[in-house]
Amino acid sequence: MALLRDTDKAGDPGLDTWKDLDAARNGGGHPWMPGSYDPDTRLYIFGSGNPTPAYTSAPRGEGDNLFTNCVVAVNVDTGKMAWYYQTNPHDTHDWDSAQTPILIDAEFGGRMRKLVVTAARNGYYFTLDRLTGERLVSSRFSDTVNWTKGLNDKGQPVRDPAKDHHVGGALVSSNNGGATNWPAQAYSPQTGLVYVPLAENYAMYYLTELDPRGAMGLGGKDERNVGTVGSYLMAIDPKTGKIAWRHKYRTVAEGRGQGLLTTAGRLLFGGDPDGNFVAYDPANGNTLWHAAIGQVSNAPETYMVDGRQYVLVAAGDTLFAFTLNP
Repeated sequence: MALLRDTDKAGDPGLDTWKDLDAARNGGGHPWMPGSYDPDTRLYIFGSGNPTPAYTSAPRGEGDNLFTNCVVAVNVDTGKMAWYYQTNPHDTHDWDSAQTPILIDAEFGGRMRKLVVTAARNGYYFTLDRLTGERLVSSRFSDTVNWTKGLNDKGQPVRDPAKDHHVGGALVSSNNGGATNWPAQAYSPQTGLVYVPLAENYAMYYLTELDPRGAMGLGGKDERNVGTVGSYLMAIDPKTGKIAWRHKYRTVAEGRGQGLLTTAGRLLFGGDPDGNFVAYDPANGNTLWHAAIGQVSNAPETYMVDGRQYVLVAAGDTLFAFTLNP
């Protein structure tokens, strides 16, 4: 699914960030996950995917490759884009911005504002104004991320070409899975914190195809994981982008971690790498209780039946429902 249609033409918004019209029409950017709808503003806000070719960028030019790796707001009444913010310009690592954004209303700068928050695969966190797309906060939430030269004046990470895929290899953090990925992040209005699963690791990135024609899509590269620092559950202050706390798991998470859920009962739910379903204190990350049910495979959900609240979670091929004893 290309970002542009066959009817699009030279001069259209974003086209000047691609090598040519053909590159833009076939440049990727498809969303992976559902977005979030704001009934007050009539905006549907979602994250877009990576450009293609993913690892050899010559066929798409050296521009930002809009509107890939963006948080995008679309007016549901007109179908037109209201605003966008690109979290990873000219992506060369397949670190898309496909996470479902979280919509929050919170005090910022001394007044209440409508905000949208997201932690991206590339290891950077963002707070945006939900009405305008204005970037309010950018921060690095992974200590090991080493692929950038810092932030530009728009608060976007600036890619270091030395950390692209090379014939001789480049040591990069994070690996292809990213510092975080598609599993659901969460927010608690009680603590004012955003909760994110985090993986910190290193991999060698090799370029295996010098002909761009053989490196289309996700081709033309090889990756070798070389070390893991750890897997975490972490909390971020959306007003500052600073890490409030990190809970390190005893073992390393396989894959992309698990989705999270917060409740009005001041609980934070999620799975851990040891096969436990865990209730955490969202204020500090301390474990309150756990149940060994196997590898949790989804973000928990909560619902009410006959006045009792349940939490539903899946592990393997089994669904588990938990509730407080009356």
